[in-house]
This record gives sequence, structure tokens and C-alpha cells, in this order.
Amino acid sequence: MQLFIAGAAVFALTACTIVESDPVPSLPEGNCRSEALSQFIGQPASQDLGGRMLSASGARIIRWVPKGGMVTMDFSPNRLTVQLDGSNRVETANCG
Repeated sequence: MQLFIAGAAVFALTACTIVESDPVPSLPEGNCRSEALSQFIGQPASQDLGGRMLSASGARIIRWVPKGGMVTMDFSPNRLTVQLDGSNRVETANCG
């Protein structure tokens, strides 16, 4: 029983982590552009979706933020921050 509780606690902690991808080397240097990001709202988070969002925005880094996740307030012009809802679907996507 204790092993189950410890395993559940580790799972709960990993579900709340914020994941930042490594910079994508194939994208040109430049700032993130948010104009094309609204098309991704409501889509389920995945590696493929992240790649498409990076391509559409021109960002070099993507930061996935789960529901209730906390982020630093520093601004990075080449980073895309994607807020997810409780079902791991894109709720908002903004540059910075």
C-alpha cells in the first residue's frame, strides 16, 4: 500500500511539471509572432502540435504549462508559452 501511495505521489508531481523544449536549430533567428496561434486553441497537446506551433509562430522554444502550473514572468521574444486546460488541450498560446 505504501508503495502505491509513493508511486501516486510521484505521478502527481510529474503531471504538474512545466516542460520547455530545447531550441529548434532549423528555425531562423527571430522573434515569436502570435498572429497565427489562435488556430491551435482547443487542440490536444502533442509533440506534433508543438512542432506546428513553433513553425507557425517562428518561436525557437516552446513552454507547455499545465492547468494550474506556475511560470516565471521573464520575457523571452523567441519563446512560445502554451497554457493547457485540465484535458491537456491548448487554452492559450502567447509569445514571451
